[in-house]
Amino acid sequence: MQFLKTLWWVIIAVVAALFSINNWTPVILNLWGGLQMETQLPILMIAAFLLGLVPYFILHRATRWSLNRKLSNAERSLAEYRGLNSQPAPQDSMDTSPPPLTTPPGIL
Repeated sequence: MQFLKTLWWVIIAVVAALFSINNWTPVILNLWGGLQMETQLPILMIAAFLLGLVPYFILHRATRWSLNRKLSNAERSLAEYRGLNSQPAPQDSMDTSPPPLTTPPGIL
C-alpha cells in the first residue's frame, strides 16, 4: 500500500512539473491602486491552490485534534469504569465467624 501511495505522489509531481514547463508564461496581475505584478502562470496557480487549501486544512486539523481529545477522555473514563468494576467487593472487617466446615465426600 505504501508503494501505491508513493507512486501516486510521484505521478502527481511529474504531471505538475510537465504542466509548469509547458505553461511557463508571464501573467500580469492588476492589483489595487494601479499596481501591476508580473508572475509566472504555474506560480500563480500554486498560490491559488494553497490559498484555497490552507483554511480547510487548518479546519481539518482542529476538528481532528478535538475529536482525538474527546476520544482519549472517553477511553480514560472507560478504563476507570472497568477498573472499578473489576475490583473485588470489600469484605466486612466485623465478620469474624470462622469459615463453614465441610466434610470430605464419602464420609457421611
